[in-house]
Amino acid sequence: MAATSGTVAGRPQPQTTAEPAGGPFVRHAPDGRRAMYVDTQQYGGFMGRPMVSSPGWNKGYRMLVTSATGGGISGVIAATAGGQDAPWSLAQLVQMKDAFGTQLLTGPGFDIAYAVPKYGGQFGLDTMRDPKNSPQNTPITAASGAFQFATYLPFEFAKGYGVISGANAALLPVLQINLAPVATLFSTPPSVLPTLTETVDADFYWLPNVPADPPGIGTTEQWIYQPCNPTIPSGASQLTQLPRLGGYLTGLILDLRDSTGARVDGYPTRPKLYVDGVPLLDSLFSTLQEDLAIATGIGAAAATTQTAAGTIPVSRDTGLLYISRKTSLSQRELGLLDTGEIFLSTNPGTQIEVGGYPWGVITNTPATLNAVVGQVVPSGALVRGLPEA
Repeated sequence: MAATSGTVAGRPQPQTTAEPAGGPFVRHAPDGRRAMYVDTQQYGGFMGRPMVSSPGWNKGYRMLVTSATGGGISGVIAATAGGQDAPWSLAQLVQMKDAFGTQLLTGPGFDIAYAVPKYGGQFGLDTMRDPKNSPQNTPITAASGAFQFATYLPFEFAKGYGVISGANAALLPVLQINLAPVATLFSTPPSVLPTLTETVDADFYWLPNVPADPPGIGTTEQWIYQPCNPTIPSGASQLTQLPRLGGYLTGLILDLRDSTGARVDGYPTRPKLYVDGVPLLDSLFSTLQEDLAIATGIGAAAATTQTAAGTIPVSRDTGLLYISRKTSLSQRELGLLDTGEIFLSTNPGTQIEVGGYPWGVITNTPATLNAVVGQVVPSGALVRGLPEA
């Protein structure tokens, strides 16, 4: 009888996720994730397996690096810059390129795999913006050399904006990582070295089932690590020039290191940021730290997370200073929710300088200021407003 009939258990159901045509790209392109590869290497090796296609538009790559337990003689974590930046210093050089060879993320592992996700605003929010707080992380055990860390290599900088094509198997991004020698992380390494495993997954938007393209196809945000010039003697009164730029800047990550490569807080009491000779910022260093706490929560007294090991603060890292241009909608960075209205417009002739009168005390001189700049290079006019709305 019709009144008592029903659907047979396990019968395939019709696909019900299709949306009517019209509206923004993200309405028709559900989130997806798929495996790219798993690679096993040794210290000093090279990770660069070819990527595989994903049926849509890549938002970024999730990466999990595991150092399996070694053994033997107890290791000792290096007291040098490599130990200070561990475990992210395992990646000596990270290069993320699109299919046409354009550098999207390039620099040392600490800056690209740690500082960019934490400060750049393209991954987590609040306490989870700090890669140290990932539930997948396991701190280094010096005796065995075992550890695990997770990170994210981002393309998307606003919702649906900045993604790159992953569906064409002939035009895929390239990820290459030069692994550091064991002495970078351990002054006394374990006698039996651990095996290193890198697992890479792609976060992507599925290809829509209606005609809909992501906003600004071909637009990318690039994070490139570059040294500034000249170097900085202890207590010097001088300007230091950032490399020439060209695009819309979403933020500046400044990384100050002494002559040994260690990160140091040798910033001036009152740093000055000049754009084409005009002082854009003239502020106390402590006030810039307060700005950072307001915009991101980093360094705020209450910005902590509870773990099995206790309460871990989301603190500003020694030697790093971040100046945000992603607060168009609020005093607070809202991750991928930003209109881009206050991105700093530059061109190849724009000169950005950091001044100190004087710079701070630096024991091992001279120091080098390095810049990791979030730079949006649009394929046409920059899409303003909320492209996902």
